[in-house]
Amino acid sequence: MNFSELLILSWKAIVINKLRSFLTTLGVIIGVFSIILLVSIGSGLQGYITKEISSLGPNIIDVLPGNSLATAFGPGSSNKLILQDARNLKTRLISTAEVSPISETATNAKYKNILDKNIYVIGTTSNYPKTVISMKLAQGIFFTLGQEQSGSKVTVIGYTMYTKFFDKERAIGKKIFLGNQTYTVVGVAEKTGITLGVDHDNVAYVPIVVMHSQFGIDSITEIAVNANSESLVPVVKKQIKDTLLKRLTTDDFSIQTGDTLATTISNITNMLSLALGGIAAISLLVGGIGVANIMLVSVTERTKEIGLRKALGAKRSDILKQFLLEAVILSIGGGIIGIIFGLAASFTLSKFFVSQVTLWSVLLAFCFSAAVGIVFGMAPAIRASKLSPIEALRYE
Repeated sequence: MNFSELLILSWKAIVINKLRSFLTTLGVIIGVFSIILLVSIGSGLQGYITKEISSLGPNIIDVLPGNSLATAFGPGSSNKLILQDARNLKTRLISTAEVSPISETATNAKYKNILDKNIYVIGTTSNYPKTVISMKLAQGIFFTLGQEQSGSKVTVIGYTMYTKFFDKERAIGKKIFLGNQTYTVVGVAEKTGITLGVDHDNVAYVPIVVMHSQFGIDSITEIAVNANSESLVPVVKKQIKDTLLKRLTTDDFSIQTGDTLATTISNITNMLSLALGGIAAISLLVGGIGVANIMLVSVTERTKEIGLRKALGAKRSDILKQFLLEAVILSIGGGIIGIIFGLAASFTLSKFFVSQVTLWSVLLAFCFSAAVGIVFGMAPAIRASKLSPIEALRYE
């Protein structure tokens, strides 16, 4: 019996038993759908984070407390970075980079009868806009070196604060409360949006010495360094390390650039994608078991048919090929439907969340679904091919 005849017989058997065929493919559809959707979420997240990190600029170097991101922000970690460390770096790097210490704390803000209980106060120095290349002002100016050194209570507010408190009126010269202290608004930052899940517009920038005095802060959150050129980044990193090691140990700080941070994040998101794909593959494996079970039931239901075909001259290999072909058709068909649903779901999700379909996930899902048909269809096909024609015809 040639392949075209086997294909026609297999297709007819599938069409005749529509419900059974649908149940057989359902597990495969869900498994393939899950692989594509979950992997697309992981890939989209990786692409989004990489893009956000690259937008920070190739010259930016961050000095963080602790010897890694995990220890810097993990429970029980100690922060030994202080303002003097930033001053030492500023003196050492005066010809190669801009240096700004940064401290952060959460507090409430108030203007007249408007209260916001979720404001981030960022304490820094007057050269912060030169250090962070994305910093631009919509109104006014950033606080000056003179205001910083004199301990003036001045602030530059983010765009979210500006619209919330002043409803797009001019804010320069207005007085607002940050915590229990009054500050004069000297500038309004342009809207920057959300980076790495943080809203940079709901903030108030103040001189770091004033902030430390008001909130009783001793340590700093980070030191931002902007090398004068990308080629100077390796030199600046070495200068930072040499300077800080005069007071600290290698366990007390870490130096992160956009490249190293992107590599770290990429490794994490790659593992996340693999983990999500593995979870989805389990559901596809369960679908394969469903294929085997229903095909075994199909063999039992069609025992007489198999006996009659063998009595009329059908070879054992013909029976084997037909049942195996049925399983493969169902699995591949379910895989194609799952791919279509997965692509549609990922496209829809991308409008609300980061999602990016990768070619390798589609190919993996398709190959996996085909393999399911071959592997889990083999046992029922072998069982069908071994049936004795006489015993099969007698089967009730």
